[in-house]
Amino acid sequence: MRLADATWTDVRDADADLAVLPVGSTEGHGPHAPLGTDAFTAEAVADAGADAYEAETGESVLVAPTIPVGISEEHRAFDGTLWVTPDTFRAYVRETVESLAGGDGPDAVVLANGHGGNVDALREVAARLTRDGVARVAPFTWFDAVGEHSGDMGHAGPLETAFLRHEQPDLVRENRVDEAREHGSERWGDWVAGVNLAVDSDEFTENGVVGDPSEGDAARGRELKELATDALVDLLAALRERTA
Repeated sequence: MRLADATWTDVRDADADLAVLPVGSTEGHGPHAPLGTDAFTAEAVADAGADAYEAETGESVLVAPTIPVGISEEHRAFDGTLWVTPDTFRAYVRETVESLAGGDGPDAVVLANGHGGNVDALREVAARLTRDGVARVAPFTWFDAVGEHSGDMGHAGPLETAFLRHEQPDLVRENRVDEAREHGSERWGDWVAGVNLAVDSDEFTENGVVGDPSEGDAARGRELKELATDALVDLLAALRERTA
């Protein structure tokens, strides 16, 4: 059940024990992919996972509106990028979950994430909310849950481009994919002695791309979504068992 589409009485009557909060970012994703890539992918996985869990168990799962701005200052060189500080982000996520789980709200919440820069903060927030008894909260980053594909993540590279080609192909500027590949980077960061010396992404990628987007076709995107969806269903089931 998508909160944005429901009435308050719908939510009351659903009496859901589980919820998913999609979290993304608005940041440069090369010349070929939209700024909202991380938010789009997080929301797609959240919706699909909730629907699949409901179909399998008959239990409602609330899907909150997506948080579209995250910890993205490292992409500030690319126009259109929006970001907040880690403190602001943690507070916003924490208070959103507190309101979502308050009263007779869900006992467990998954933070379904689509942006690597959010990972550490989400882990901290989830642990704090759980320890404080607000709800059992678990961070879930979809591209870490797709098996052997995860090693190809990059940025605006094969995985995200594949996902978009499957889910929202009209948003991929196909005539710019060659440019994205040619002026991108093969790896994330500028590493010396195990330390990434690059503070911002434009220090190692000319256009914000890491990895080859041409290696991500729609068929791969379909598989990525299926794998991430299955993983989210498993996580929801595990949380339900812990909070039953």
